[in-house]
Amino acid sequence: MKMPPILLLLGVAGVVGAEDPARIEAAGLRQLLSIQRVYVDRLTGGETAAQMRDILISSLEGAKLFILTENQERADAVLRGASEDLVFTETHTSSDSINAHANLGLRTGGSTRTSRGESAGLGVGENEADHSAERRHEATAAVRLVNKDGDVIWSTMQESLGAKFHGASADVADKITARLKEDFEKARKLK
Repeated sequence: MKMPPILLLLGVAGVVGAEDPARIEAAGLRQLLSIQRVYVDRLTGGETAAQMRDILISSLEGAKLFILTENQERADAVLRGASEDLVFTETHTSSDSINAHANLGLRTGGSTRTSRGESAGLGVGENEADHSAERRHEATAAVRLVNKDGDVIWSTMQESLGAKFHGASADVADKITARLKEDFEKARKLK
């Protein structure tokens, strides 16, 4: 059976253009090992992006994976990305109520002179309302390492609502650094 030309063309294009994802990941990881100096570029995002950059620089410096430089021309790679650090109030309101009512009335009368009436009533009610407001803190960052040729060799996206002993931004920076350290270890094992 002869294959239609369009399917044959698509099949060839798929083979030529397709790269093995594991091979691409391994190539990126190997490039991590060649990095000596990194410049951390300004992060885009809200007002807190500059603060997140400083926290991230501090976290990366503590990892001692490479030299951090303020001179972009001397860098082997640039860390770029975006971050946001939001503080907001989350409110919750709930209301429960239970009510029961009963009434009974009886009126009898045969003539205009004689009249008799009875009435009864019962009412029970309970209402409960709860309102709470909790201040929340959330930080997110998406960063990537870009080599001198402009190729992205590593990236991650992290978010946090804060950790037990430090804020959301510091937790995000620590998560980014931890992920980078993990990938450096993977790269060392590939050698």
